[in-house]
Amino acid sequence: MTTDIKEEVTMKDAMENTAETMVINSGDVVLGTVLSVSEEEVLVNIGYMTDGVITKEELSNDKEANIADVVKVGDQISVYIMKVNNGEGNVLLSKKRADGLKIWDEFQEILDANKTLEVTVSDIVKGGATAYIEGVRAFIPASQISDSYIENLEDYKGKTLVVKIIELDKENKNIVLSRRVIEKEENAVKRDQIWNELKKGEKRKGVVTRLAKFGAFVDLGGIDGLIHVSQLSWKRVQEPSEVVSVGEEVEVTVLDFDKEKGRISLGLKSEQGNPWNNITSNYKPGAIVEGTVVKLMDFGAFVQLESGVEGLVHLSEISEERIAKVSDVLKVGEVVKVKIGEINEKDRRISLSIREAARGNEDFSDYKQEEESGLTLGDILGDKLKNYKF
Repeated sequence: MTTDIKEEVTMKDAMENTAETMVINSGDVVLGTVLSVSEEEVLVNIGYMTDGVITKEELSNDKEANIADVVKVGDQISVYIMKVNNGEGNVLLSKKRADGLKIWDEFQEILDANKTLEVTVSDIVKGGATAYIEGVRAFIPASQISDSYIENLEDYKGKTLVVKIIELDKENKNIVLSRRVIEKEENAVKRDQIWNELKKGEKRKGVVTRLAKFGAFVDLGGIDGLIHVSQLSWKRVQEPSEVVSVGEEVEVTVLDFDKEKGRISLGLKSEQGNPWNNITSNYKPGAIVEGTVVKLMDFGAFVQLESGVEGLVHLSEISEERIAKVSDVLKVGEVVKVKIGEINEKDRRISLSIREAARGNEDFSDYKQEEESGLTLGDILGDKLKNYKF
């Protein structure tokens, strides 16, 4: 019995001696056990001669959080020592500051291991966006939100993104995130796969991403190809927007590609709708037809016979008279009569002549004028009919 009492006293003395000799300083982070929880504060045993107190303000970054939902009696938590004596003999502690220090160590581990994080964009600010990770405000520059062109940053507000840490300053508490680096890695894999699969003549679906004067760019799933303006339609196209629009899904034909230069040529017009397929059935050399002037050049004018079919009237075939400039005689949009010359179905070329078409109509025009004046064919030809043998 005596022995038990001595052991109990000895243990008590040892605990008191430990508490008395334990040294703590402001700024230290120690481990403690939650003793009690009230609506305003939490009492924590940190192994010191007096217990520590965490006020509601120093418990969590979430000002609306309920204390009972954050910690419970018996929980072991890391706490930051703010003051050794708060004026009432207790140690003033902060859980949120200890968590803040801990999270920066975790950020460093994530950065070193090249791991990803999932964040939700909270606000769009000047130059980018912000998100919060365990109460820590992180910045995502506009250039790092995506590997693709972004028209409106506001579209990202409230979106959840998988990101990587690209800059970390523990001392100044700055953290910079990037979604772009992940997309670049993903797109690199997709691009390699597409390059390995590409075949000339195959059909692929894509989305129009950008329009330029010379054509439309189409995303094939991580890599862009170009539909030249001449490959958008069989008809003459002035602006790509006449045929396609940004965001539109299209089915294109792979015409050619060069992996080293990173170029893919695409076609939108289909062979099925090619008006040149029946060109020799619809047009015969020597025939006189009507067409519309669509383009003027120094060497002549292009005349459209039907949608997708154009022929060239050379400068020398415009008029019997010598002309210096095509624009002195013709205007774009003007309807003219032309005589069909050579048809080159393979190269899709037709030579036309306005001069020859006018010649072919001369006699008939004269006759029409005489007929309207009341004269007959006999009156016009006279003795020529008498000498002609039927």
